[in-house]
Amino acid sequence: MTEISHRYVESASGLRMHVAEAGTGPLVLLLHGFPESWYSWRHQLAALAEAGYHAVAPDQRGYGRTGGPDEVEAYTIPHLAGDALGLIPALGEERAVVVGHDWGAPVAWASALFRPDLVRGVVGLSVPPAPRSPAAPTAVLRHLFGEAHYMLYFQQLGAPEAELERDPRTGFRKVLGGKGELGSQGVPLVPEGGGFLDIFQGPDRLPDWLTERDLDFYAAEFEQSGFARPLNWYRNLDRSWELTAAWQGARILPPALFVAGERDLVVANPAAREGLGRLTEVAPNLRETVWLPDTGHWTQQERPKEVNEALIDFLAGL
Repeated sequence: MTEISHRYVESASGLRMHVAEAGTGPLVLLLHGFPESWYSWRHQLAALAEAGYHAVAPDQRGYGRTGGPDEVEAYTIPHLAGDALGLIPALGEERAVVVGHDWGAPVAWASALFRPDLVRGVVGLSVPPAPRSPAAPTAVLRHLFGEAHYMLYFQQLGAPEAELERDPRTGFRKVLGGKGELGSQGVPLVPEGGGFLDIFQGPDRLPDWLTERDLDFYAAEFEQSGFARPLNWYRNLDRSWELTAAWQGARILPPALFVAGERDLVVANPAAREGLGRLTEVAPNLRETVWLPDTGHWTQQERPKEVNEALIDFLAGL
């Protein structure tokens, strides 16, 4: 069985990052989302290594054993993409395929947009590439959903992290294993007077893909590092929008793949589904969109075999 090893690598961004890695060969960076860690790629690291690739999954800025600065403004998309791109030379490579899930997907798409010379292929799981919005993201969310959208709830300082840090294990049980409720507009909304965890129900028993040991791992990681710095990613939505004005209308040029679960809340609403039909306007070299039936948001953990096959097929075609 392929062994996953761990070490620290200093990205060219200046951030000392904890990485999990396996295998040798062309470099594949695996970028996790919220609230996760390198561990969300545990099923892909070995599979990619056995297929002949050097698979590397970092704890991203603010997470796990990487940690990061406390300043809110240190978590913009240029910072996050800089960390990922800065790992490529730090790992002794000239180019890489960058794969991201959830928040890791926008980082992967941005990495491919900013430095197509370094990114020979890009894969997004759950979150598709999107053009830069015509107005600041929080203004758009308020216009569409009022104050109830969970990303607006995360703009508050203090209350969201206090909620999530109260009982991390129970929180992970609900967020990873439970069922998210959609509001009338087809998006997850925080109930009035409630919190982020109130979006989720259950579960009475864990789904087959999630174990008590998995919950123990995630809870222990976040009990050490907390939630404030990961939440800062959300608190930079508008700042990132301001900083990326130079890429207004730019397209993501490297070969691309998009993978999503048919029950993923991110792409469940009608507006999102409509936008998926125009992905090639943003990423003209999109090779394929892979839909996974009976699959929710935690794509590569819920369907490791199918995701591994899609990744390896894409990589083989580059």
